[in-house]
Amino acid sequence: MLKGLFRNLGAAITGRKLDEALLEEWEEQLVMGDVSLNTTEYLLNQLREAARKGDAASDEDARHSLQSIVVDVLDGAGDSDGQTALRFAPEGLTVWLFVGVNGVGKTTTIGKLARRMAREGHRPLLVAGDTFRAAATEQLQEWGRRADCPVIAQQQGADPAAVVYDGIAAAKSRGRDLVMIDTAGRLHTKSNLMNELAKIARVVERETGRPPEETLLVIDASTGQNGLTQARSFTGSAPLSGLILTKWDGTAKGGIVLTIAHETGLPVKLLGVGETLDDICDFDAKEWTQTMFS
Repeated sequence: MLKGLFRNLGAAITGRKLDEALLEEWEEQLVMGDVSLNTTEYLLNQLREAARKGDAASDEDARHSLQSIVVDVLDGAGDSDGQTALRFAPEGLTVWLFVGVNGVGKTTTIGKLARRMAREGHRPLLVAGDTFRAAATEQLQEWGRRADCPVIAQQQGADPAAVVYDGIAAAKSRGRDLVMIDTAGRLHTKSNLMNELAKIARVVERETGRPPEETLLVIDASTGQNGLTQARSFTGSAPLSGLILTKWDGTAKGGIVLTIAHETGLPVKLLGVGETLDDICDFDAKEWTQTMFS
């Protein structure tokens, strides 16, 4: 069961008038829950406006108002039509690029998503673009075996962009419709690795005629405020289209979701909720908010 980010907020307001003293308590709890100061200020100002309009006259009204504000923030991220579904090419080959620092669960996420896409009728092919980390290729090959998806790989130390080129060529020749590219975990402060990521994106665009349909930043849900730094930094090398939050369990405070959505406009598209192949689900703003308020 998730720890409700707003559980303490709801308890604090019960039987109390929504005033500045109470809002200060909420501010402290939001920041402790990994909501940035900027996003916290926005949420509370929106709540003040709701109170001014008479929409937060009672404790229950205030709770519902804040819940609606949170949903609006999350739904406001993403495409102009508010959709956060994974994007596919209108025709031909779809390419998804997965990025993030080491240890967040990129390879595991790719395996889970490959299995799901195959069940939905797609023909995915996995590309082992992480040629830096020892055993990274073997790990992706194992997930490919579990998901019954082929994997294109080269030896450790190979040029990742060359592996991606081979993967796209293989997908075309084998009649595959979806290429999912694993990349090396990299610190957003390492310019050489970030440049390599940009090179991979250029290869995809050259070989398909367009950028990847998705460039997804995978973030450990317990990362905290560093997740916002990652989101801002990675998009400089390969413009991000959305996020996947992994390890979403009882340790996740939840505030990073609001922070990233509000301050970058990037939608959360998927949640990783366990270790098995089926432990991945779409992110639903309303359902997530209801859970965090429970």
